[in-house]
Amino acid sequence: MGYLKTLLGVILLGVSAMAGALEAVSAAPVAHAAQAMLLGAAWAQKRVVAVGDHGIVLLSDDHGRSYRQARAVPVSSSLTGVSFADARHGWAVGHWGAIVASDDGGEHWQVQRLTPDQDRPLFAVHFFDNLRGVAVGLWSLVLTTDDGGATWTERDLPAPAGAGRADLNLMSLFVDGRQQTLYATAERGQLLRSDDRGQTWRYLDTGYDGTLWTGAVLPDGGLLVGGQRGTLLRGTPDGASWQRIALDSRSSITSIAVDGQQVVAVGLDGLQARSEDVGRTFTLSRREDGVSLTAVLAGGEDGPLLFSRRGPGKALP
Repeated sequence: MGYLKTLLGVILLGVSAMAGALEAVSAAPVAHAAQAMLLGAAWAQKRVVAVGDHGIVLLSDDHGRSYRQARAVPVSSSLTGVSFADARHGWAVGHWGAIVASDDGGEHWQVQRLTPDQDRPLFAVHFFDNLRGVAVGLWSLVLTTDDGGATWTERDLPAPAGAGRADLNLMSLFVDGRQQTLYATAERGQLLRSDDRGQTWRYLDTGYDGTLWTGAVLPDGGLLVGGQRGTLLRGTPDGASWQRIALDSRSSITSIAVDGQQVVAVGLDGLQARSEDVGRTFTLSRREDGVSLTAVLAGGEDGPLLFSRRGPGKALP
């Protein structure tokens, strides 16, 4: 399938080893869990929860200085995104259309949704509270729930301008500070916006024609999105106007974190880009070993927390 060439390259291709099987297999406890490819991370209040390849879920209770594997995860397919509504209630999504939920801070998880017959992956999830959440994925797949995931409803998207149908891969979700507006990054330079918690959406065209992998809302309400080939775009709050931020890099941007005036973007080939002026200009550095970074999480005591294809990394000071 052609989408595999443009999806998250060496990152999101943590395809499950369960090919051909039609039953979920629980993630196995492994000694090298902390070296697994991680694809998403979230705060469960003071706990860090990171998810990744083969159903690995890692937990940290010391602000990312050390990690241990979750006690029970009922799937071993790749988990690509995670969201917690509070210290206890969280959801993770991934391949096989999996949605798993935890009510004890990520220690134990239960399957809420699994579609092994079609393997339409989900790439991101966001919960506004313990009841209302949204998950997105392959071919414009949008699912919403208002009962904590007991039931999920598929939402139809309109076709983007100039297209006959909605068939974009939706790569990530992010919200504004008040959690009133939800955004989804997508292929073909499209950013989708929802003002009703994922029930209806409209397109914001950034003028870029590649895949946008990640985004964030800045403190002034502006939008920042990143994607293929070092693309970083800063938009007005209404998404009507965009400008490209010059980066001396062709490495794709995989994740963005905002912490006050500081913005950090990370990407392939160990790319680290830091801004101290709310995303107007960036200073670049690279991880010494060149390992691709898959996620960054603001709020660590020692700096933003980094995650990679080889597990969690040191905080960015």
